[in-house]
Amino acid sequence: MLTTSNIDGSTREKSELFLRGFDMRGRIYSEEKCPVCGGPFVWDERRGGLFCREHKTIRAGSKFIVRYGREVTKRARSYEEAEYILAGIRYENYRGTFDLRDYKKDNPLGFKNLAEKWLEQKQREVKPKSFNNLKNYMNRAVMVWDQTNVKEINYGEIEDLLYAQDFSEKSKANMRDCLHAFFTWLKKRRVITMVQVPEFPEMRYELQWRQIVDVETQARIIEEVKRISFDRTPKIWLAIKWLATYISIRPGELIRVKEKEIDLKSGLIIIPHPKEKKAKVVPLLAEDVEILQTIIPRGFPDMPFFRHPSGLRGVVEGEQFAPGLLRKWWKRACHNLGIEGVDLYGGTKHSTAVALRKLHTPEEIKRATMHSTNKAFERYLRVESDEVRDIYASGQKLRKAEQHPNNQNQDTVNGKILYLKENKNGAGGDRTRDLLTASQTRSQLRYSPVYFRNIDLGS
Repeated sequence: MLTTSNIDGSTREKSELFLRGFDMRGRIYSEEKCPVCGGPFVWDERRGGLFCREHKTIRAGSKFIVRYGREVTKRARSYEEAEYILAGIRYENYRGTFDLRDYKKDNPLGFKNLAEKWLEQKQREVKPKSFNNLKNYMNRAVMVWDQTNVKEINYGEIEDLLYAQDFSEKSKANMRDCLHAFFTWLKKRRVITMVQVPEFPEMRYELQWRQIVDVETQARIIEEVKRISFDRTPKIWLAIKWLATYISIRPGELIRVKEKEIDLKSGLIIIPHPKEKKAKVVPLLAEDVEILQTIIPRGFPDMPFFRHPSGLRGVVEGEQFAPGLLRKWWKRACHNLGIEGVDLYGGTKHSTAVALRKLHTPEEIKRATMHSTNKAFERYLRVESDEVRDIYASGQKLRKAEQHPNNQNQDTVNGKILYLKENKNGAGGDRTRDLLTASQTRSQLRYSPVYFRNIDLGS
């Protein structure tokens, strides 16, 4: 019999409640029959078992069933298990946490069942590549959790799952975001409450740097692509040229462009469904408008612009370029030139963005790349070793100049410019920097610390 002397603390608390008269609904049955008379076994809660009415010493030993009301039916392998299940249901009902869905045969709160339903919805909302990633993450979770009740998945289970994966930290962070979106969806659908949404571990990662090339090398590669592919179709060269020019467009976005989305009258390319989920309008340069008007044949509005022409083996005429086609020709051109380790993305979009720092501010470049977040954009603004070296050298010269003023006023270095005065002018807060010469002293000015870069402090 289940008593408070031979069970653990949580079970003891539950049993004490119903033994005292809290919620005595529910019964335990057995499909087993008395081996002597064939009669049914009847539950005797006080004796702690199911016994035959005629042969009171014979008790059921298997095929136990717990019923609670008309809705809940649970099977148990032993009487102790059946008694524990019933005690748990009664305790949940007493606490106000009883949820009928936890005991239904079709397991409506099973992780696998709900994951499949969530993926069905996501397939209608996201692009195929994004959906495949989500499906991969959820399938990995299903392999571990299967039909675990979603209310029983907490921080520890999620952390163990993520750290058991065999891919990069960035992919683990993506999987975490996928699971977070899934549980948020459950809350919105009122499958679980706010309290039942688990906490999620913080996944730290650093985006990897892409290998880049200087603009001269980039131009050589693009020219080589033109040489080896132009006779096949000029659009391979044009696509790679555009990736290096219009740095807001990704390769996958570019090859999906349709004829109607290139407006020659306005000189615009329209990307209707980019990663940022907001249509991008990219202005074309005059030379590219001229190329489109003179070299590239146009097609019907709904045809893909980057499509295969007739007369080529292994491809279907009019079919959109495959995702890896541009990467293949870029790699072939790099091989011909003896250039290694530079992929299409790094050699076009990234290389151009980094080179533009010499001519434009980071804010201007970010507008050109059309990045919505700073984290991804920061990869374009990595500081090169030569730039850092120049900064260090300027600081070294500054320290040497301070130590050896050569009988000059302490506020000067050999008559050269040493300090910068920073003022705020106008309501807009525009900053202007005035160069100070040797005739001006510290006592006359407010100074603010600055970085000296490419300033010759020598004699």
